[in-house]
Amino acid sequence: MVGASALAGAATAGGLAVDATTDQSGVGGGGATYVGINNIDGPAGRPMPLLPIEIDDGALKGVWPAVVEKTKGERTYRVAEEELGGLTYSQRWFQYCGLEVTEGLHPNPDRDPYLRSAGRYDWQSGLDDGAKLRVEQFRDYEEWGNGIGRDGLGKPALATWRSQGDVTTPIQVLVFRTPELPKMIAGEGEYAELSQRVRTFLEAATAEEFMAWVNKCTHLCCNPGYKTIPGSADFGAENQVYCNCHQSVYDPFRPIEKTFVARPRPLG
Repeated sequence: MVGASALAGAATAGGLAVDATTDQSGVGGGGATYVGINNIDGPAGRPMPLLPIEIDDGALKGVWPAVVEKTKGERTYRVAEEELGGLTYSQRWFQYCGLEVTEGLHPNPDRDPYLRSAGRYDWQSGLDDGAKLRVEQFRDYEEWGNGIGRDGLGKPALATWRSQGDVTTPIQVLVFRTPELPKMIAGEGEYAELSQRVRTFLEAATAEEFMAWVNKCTHLCCNPGYKTIPGSADFGAENQVYCNCHQSVYDPFRPIEKTFVARPRPLG
């Protein structure tokens, strides 16, 4: 493993996860199989994890798994995980790049679940910082463009999740409404390569052509962007998610299933 994964002190054997729940530095780490937007170029070692979303009276929400109690050896601890779309959706998906220590990933079901505007795109300048993202704000998603790459692939927004109040490390999320999503779920045309397991999960984890992912590059934990840097075209990434720190490229239209070792979170 490279980059952020190596910095995490995690280990794999033959590409499969090693259980780390008994690590003395914390609890709730270990192997996690997840779906993320695929890293197709650059030094990033794996996909960025998808965040399941739902819509509540027009407002976008990130789904937080059910909180359960587990025992490992002499330790009893709580973890948020549930079955969703044929996979075990867990807070472990997001326990990397230091996010494992943020208050937003404590297994507390009562934290604010709404995706709230964090203002990276020009169109978000009309929104109050921290305002709930709403479906009607994306009405032009089938035509939207900003001069980078091809118009009409979808409309993005930067948001935070479970990060209201006194949070030292906000969880940054990229929200994306794309007309390509129904074709991805159906495996039509160029999306026939998507596995059935991924398509089943996509159907369960998206709503009204919205998808989202945690916006932390799996190389060295930078914050990539979708159509934020004109120079991304120099790396063939004008229609992809591009991390300008070290030129990692992710394809939001071809998510894949992956296994990694989540860092333990602090006990307490």
